[in-house]
Amino acid sequence: QVQLAESGGGLVQAGGSLRLSCVASGRTNSRYAMGWFRQAPGKEREFVAAISWSGDSTYYANSVKGRFTISRDAAMNTQYLQMNSLKPEDTAVYYCAAQIGIITSTFGKDYDYWGQGTQVTVSS
Repeated sequence: QVQLAESGGGLVQAGGSLRLSCVASGRTNSRYAMGWFRQAPGKEREFVAAISWSGDSTYYANSVKGRFTISRDAAMNTQYLQMNSLKPEDTAVYYCAAQIGIITSTFGKDYDYWGQGTQVTVSS
């Protein structure tokens, strides 16, 4: 079992920045990719970004490419999502997820563990 805990959400004005963190605990000695997903009110959950188990490869949704950066600190079992140039349409609950194994997916159904989510609100 892997437990995930997100932090760093909040309220920010359009154009501002936030950094989300996700700490993994439990069975963290396995190889696992990590990702971020988000869900806005009345909308389906969508992929935001993912990083491979080695940290060598990253993947982004077109809507955040160039504005968001995903990274991970293997020693700290932590991943980060640096969000710059935030827009009101980025408002959502952001979820951290872990996928056991060496494959990095952009589909939520492939992820094995999920955090509780952290709210990000961008005001116009």
